[in-house]
Amino acid sequence: MSTQNTNPILAPWSGPYGGLPPFDQVKVEHFEEALHCGMDEMKRDLNNIAAQTEAPSFENTIAALENSGRLLGRIYTSYGVFLSTMSSPEMRDVERKMAPTLAGMRDLLYGNAALFQRIETVHNGADSAGLNGEQKRLTWKIWRDFSRNGAQLSADEKAHLAGLNKTLAGLYTQFGQNLLADEETVVLIDDASRLSGLPDAMVRSLASAATSRGHEGKWAIVNSRSSVDPFLLYSEDRDLREQVWRAFVGRGDHAGERDNKPLITQILALRAERATLLGYETHAHWQLETAMAGEPATAMQLMEEVWSAAVARAKEEVEAQQSIVNENGDDFKIAPWDYRFYMEQVRQAKYDLDDNAIKPYLQLDKLRDGMFWMASRLYNLTFTEVDGLPVVHPDVRVWEVTRDDAHVGLFYFDPYARPGKRSGAWMNAYRSQERFRGEVTPIVSNNCNFVKSADGTPSLLSWDDAETLFHEFGHALHGLLSDVTYPMLSGTSVTRDYVEFPSQLHEHWLGTEEVLERFARHVDTDEPIPEELVAKIRRASTFNSGFATVEYLGSALIDMKLHLAGAEPIDPGAFEKDTLSALGMPDEIVMRHRTPQFAHIFSGDGYSAAYYSYLWADTLTADAAEAFKEAGSMFDSATAERLHEHVLSAGNTVDPAEGFRAFRGRDVSTDALMRDRGFPVPARP
Repeated sequence: MSTQNTNPILAPWSGPYGGLPPFDQVKVEHFEEALHCGMDEMKRDLNNIAAQTEAPSFENTIAALENSGRLLGRIYTSYGVFLSTMSSPEMRDVERKMAPTLAGMRDLLYGNAALFQRIETVHNGADSAGLNGEQKRLTWKIWRDFSRNGAQLSADEKAHLAGLNKTLAGLYTQFGQNLLADEETVVLIDDASRLSGLPDAMVRSLASAATSRGHEGKWAIVNSRSSVDPFLLYSEDRDLREQVWRAFVGRGDHAGERDNKPLITQILALRAERATLLGYETHAHWQLETAMAGEPATAMQLMEEVWSAAVARAKEEVEAQQSIVNENGDDFKIAPWDYRFYMEQVRQAKYDLDDNAIKPYLQLDKLRDGMFWMASRLYNLTFTEVDGLPVVHPDVRVWEVTRDDAHVGLFYFDPYARPGKRSGAWMNAYRSQERFRGEVTPIVSNNCNFVKSADGTPSLLSWDDAETLFHEFGHALHGLLSDVTYPMLSGTSVTRDYVEFPSQLHEHWLGTEEVLERFARHVDTDEPIPEELVAKIRRASTFNSGFATVEYLGSALIDMKLHLAGAEPIDPGAFEKDTLSALGMPDEIVMRHRTPQFAHIFSGDGYSAAYYSYLWADTLTADAAEAFKEAGSMFDSATAERLHEHVLSAGNTVDPAEGFRAFRGRDVSTDALMRDRGFPVPARP
């Protein structure tokens, strides 16, 4: 019997919709063999392209390279899903073993001198070869990726680069696994009197979390954001708030085998060495060369412009909180574990707005239907649930997406937190749209960590959670609405500081009257959210913008400064403390992602020196949202059509600045961002 017949991951995807990932057949023991088979096929593909005797052309070199590694890509879909959502000790063993080997595959690709010579020949002759715009873009992107990743180095330098990348891959894996282990810990409560202030639904969820971990009759706060943030918002037990907060912000920051600080020091040193080897001043310069910002100084200029206004607003917020503490006769200074609790007190006092009054109207299932309705109004998409398709976990549900009865793609939704699932929220493309070798439709997923109700009642979201829901759906729409030829240019395969633009923009539809009146329905009465409550939400739309901006920008500035330090040896704890002090970080706020738990930048290259991207994208977002408002409605069809044509369907076939300009009619302005956050708009020369 052949290996392909015994290992389901190696077989071509079968079933409806052009084939489906075989999640129901996959077992951890399949991955190691499958990955090696996929890499072997990829090596054969690369060697065959490089060894051709025919003169290099777009078809026999660029297109052939784009078509290579299909098996490895399919395998990696299942592998990535299991790593991020179904992790186990056995899965983590496979990850530790395979990470350096997979990193070596990347170096084998970019280190192939004969292959790069062919690519460079096609690139240099692209203007005279009769290529269309998308073919030129693909040729340029492949040539640029090879050039940036060591294709022009000597053989010895390539070997050194491969060693650096292999070591980094192992460190990234260890960092992520340390963090995941810390996030699976809990703070246990065994005294019901310490639950004071917590909503009943939260108490039931904490009891369920404890029971599922073998602590019947107790309550467990899981050490992840989806559990910790709501607890800090409502708990009246200040000592317990501090305990929960310290456990959360201390992830990865402790002595012992799960201490991430030594890993960070090594990662930064290796990245600096790699940047120098590749001919760049720092890792930040290497990373931003391909971004919209272009260079670190441009990103820093934006962050610093917003930082001062955000800190000033945060200080005002702290003063308002401290006033409540003083009025209550309490003798303490607002601390970080107090911020969310007293923030809520201020909001209730200033806007007569209680988060507990909002949550009963924010049912997960109804808001999910609301985002589907939004997509129908804006882009003429229809979502129809499909049963019986293979999924990795019973919580995952699947919808077919159509337009005018024609199949567009599939949407997988995995909303709930569980052991073995990494924290946060994200979108995956299981299969990218393309027309390269026939019409291929996309398969995308949204993954969140909402707390599942303990008794089967509807899961209720906070307003922030609801924004996360719409945010990730924006990424999904970016993948679903892609309309390009080549998969490398498809969907969300755009620059890091542009990819968050469509996702952040779609958050704006949550607060529209059209969505709220239809889908924000009370969990018990099904009554629509009252107009007066919506008015309060809108009046408070910029409330706490200082805190939100400072905690984010603290992380973004630390990220950039860490990677601008070059070869300077870094003590992560001291660097974080000294840099934040120099920036004037308020004592009452901590970074959204402290350095030892900053998975965005230390569990892979991903957002390293690029966490600023959310602010850059938010600048685009605020300006784009004003385009809809200027047209008279967030559902204006002409504006939505421009967004669809120039942003969502275009993928990476055009330069992002050109795509935004075609949508907006001009270059982006930062003024809209400042207005959106309630900050003063700086005077312009």
